[in-house]
Amino acid sequence: MEKNLTEKIKNRYNWVSSIYDSMDKMIKESWRADLLKKVKGNVLEVGVGTGANLPLYPDNIHLTGVDFSLGMLKQAREKVNSLALPYPITLIEMDAQQMDFPDNTFDNVVATCVYCSVPDPVQGLKEMGRVCKPDGKIILLEHMRSENEVIGKMMDILNPITVNMWGANINRKTLDNINQAGLMIERKEDLLYSIVRKLVVKPNK
Repeated sequence: MEKNLTEKIKNRYNWVSSIYDSMDKMIKESWRADLLKKVKGNVLEVGVGTGANLPLYPDNIHLTGVDFSLGMLKQAREKVNSLALPYPITLIEMDAQQMDFPDNTFDNVVATCVYCSVPDPVQGLKEMGRVCKPDGKIILLEHMRSENEVIGKMMDILNPITVNMWGANINRKTLDNINQAGLMIERKEDLLYSIVRKLVVKPNK
């Protein structure tokens, strides 16, 4: 069932990949830039998508970007070719729920608005923790279910529509998922009430 769901969501992202940038207006570029300004060393971006973050990374990194959608990766590669990025980058087709990297590989692991779409978000977060070095940081910019119960209930009602349109859940309880994955939230910053948050997370090793 989970494999079928993964394929279904992957196909939806392949389908919308050419217009995704025009749809993705909820997340401000200033939020992305602030999130990424202190990453360093060997960096993994999980769910690199069309490459919206690529111009915002500092120069002194080596970036690996993974995504399960070839359509989204095609858009990201076009950005790489047009931007002349000042750091080395590798883009790979890969499922966040089962990544082909050894344990303790990356200094920083980044995801922006990814865990609304990963079929098993707890497993995806566990994988981020596995590939992050013990002294590294997992850096997230995620939208999630509002802690306001009225708004949260509305998000629950609307969620089947957003999932059917492009595979994104708007009512994920991401803080709970992080805890279930055995990770530790070091810092939390609300950017849009309790719906959009910046999170700095440590692997529990």
